[in-house]
Amino acid sequence: MLANRSRTRRGLAPGSGTIDVVGPSGERFGEILTPAALDFVARLHGAFAERRHELLTARAERRRRIASGVDLDFREDTRRIREDMTWRVAPPAPGLVDRRVEITGPTEKKMTVNALNSGAKVWLADFEDANSPTWSNMVEGQLNLKDALDRTIDFVTPEGKEYRLGDDMPTIVVRPRGWHLSEKHLLIGGEPISASLVDFGLYFFHCAQRQLDRGLGPYFYLPKLESHEEARLWNDVFVLAQQLLGLPRGTIRATVLIETITAAFEMEEILYELREHSAGLNAGRWDYIFSVIKNFRTRGDAYVLPDRSAVTMTVPFMRAYTELLVRTCHRRSAHAIGGMSAFIPSRRDAEVNAKAFEQVRGDKEREAADGFDGSWVAHPDLVPPVREIFDGVLAGLPNQIDRLREDVEVTARQLLDVASTPGSVTEQGLRANVGIGLAYIESWLRGNGAAAINNLMEDAATAEISRSQVWQWINHGTRLDDGRQVTAELVRQILDDEERTRTDASGPANRFADARKLFEEVALSEEYPTFLTIPGYARYLVDTQARRAFATLP
Repeated sequence: MLANRSRTRRGLAPGSGTIDVVGPSGERFGEILTPAALDFVARLHGAFAERRHELLTARAERRRRIASGVDLDFREDTRRIREDMTWRVAPPAPGLVDRRVEITGPTEKKMTVNALNSGAKVWLADFEDANSPTWSNMVEGQLNLKDALDRTIDFVTPEGKEYRLGDDMPTIVVRPRGWHLSEKHLLIGGEPISASLVDFGLYFFHCAQRQLDRGLGPYFYLPKLESHEEARLWNDVFVLAQQLLGLPRGTIRATVLIETITAAFEMEEILYELREHSAGLNAGRWDYIFSVIKNFRTRGDAYVLPDRSAVTMTVPFMRAYTELLVRTCHRRSAHAIGGMSAFIPSRRDAEVNAKAFEQVRGDKEREAADGFDGSWVAHPDLVPPVREIFDGVLAGLPNQIDRLREDVEVTARQLLDVASTPGSVTEQGLRANVGIGLAYIESWLRGNGAAAINNLMEDAATAEISRSQVWQWINHGTRLDDGRQVTAELVRQILDDEERTRTDASGPANRFADARKLFEEVALSEEYPTFLTIPGYARYLVDTQARRAFATLP
């Protein structure tokens, strides 16, 4: 049953123990799941598992308070941090001084080579929203990162297509999974380990020194933080990890995605907690919209958003959030990185291509003019035009951190001004949400976490928006612009259409039946699951070998 087992060593942190690997073994898995690496992860688990659970409990309590009518505001108990103008984050680390274009994508082998050859300054190697967390994806992703740093990842497909690394590689920044997720193929005492600690720990153990040998360092993007206490937990993880491997304190750098409405009220506190390891903040726009819907979904008309396509980056509450992010970062000498436009080009369709470039150009021109120091793209073809936009604004400088944006003043009311979002709820918008939700989940169940759907790059965050809007519209009794009420029955009718059409157009190995079950659970149930990935992972992505282990371990 057990593919590997780490040995408990003298000096383990309290509460740590032996890791049981209950996922199946694969080719070269032993290079990642070494006893020493698992022991390292076990030490992190022993030191921080209890605090993680406490913070997840605090998240749930805060959601209950918001649902009961308590509005968010900037915290009084941290006012001294916001009003102290003397502190700054650490200077930009090597490889993170100039970040004008960052490409995002999963750590699958072909995507890894394409991202590394894209010409971007940074590659966000994603174990989170653009990745389906199957056991093989997680371990092979770690192998691909190690091979990339060793420059041994070149390969040839069975059809003869060659993938070779070029001479110049972007800086690699790894995004581990969020605090809410567990890795059910690695157990201690029969309990799954935090997926965040697994992804961070395995990469840090195998690749930190490799990065330092290149003159760079182990860098991370931290997703879905909801408070500065969660940033403090990450900082403490970094301090212990560096200590255990004998690396200088401050070697690690981390950019935090501000992609929850609660974190938007604690941007300065998050930078402060991570200040010796901070590499700035990123505007994680899609999860941010999802977070607003999730937290305020039962608060009535003022928090009902129109069609997803109408919630652009220029609507008042999104504008307030991004402008506050730039001002917050630059007053603390930190990078402000823009988010990902979902439009993707098509090399086969000139019209789609032109629209994608037009939409992305407009989005990035706004970000560059607002003071962002760089931005994300989801496709290699978008690297040159976005680089050109930031080249024009930076005028030879590596960033615009010195642009303080003192003209920006953002209030709590502006951050929560969802009601001013123009637009309506239409049948087309409802159909888009149902279709995207169904198609993305089907892709995710087959192990693909980044899916091109209707010329947009969809990931777990955009699927969360789609299913959350459907849940909110049903439970709020929202009416379409033609007067019809959004009901579970109407959604099921649309699901019938979408499932039939998409099943007919796909191969026999599709997962639309399972995708529909999961979509109905997370969009039509009376209860609202906080993340669709939690039940989806537990039900469909945990290997049967691991399931047997749950039944036999204490």
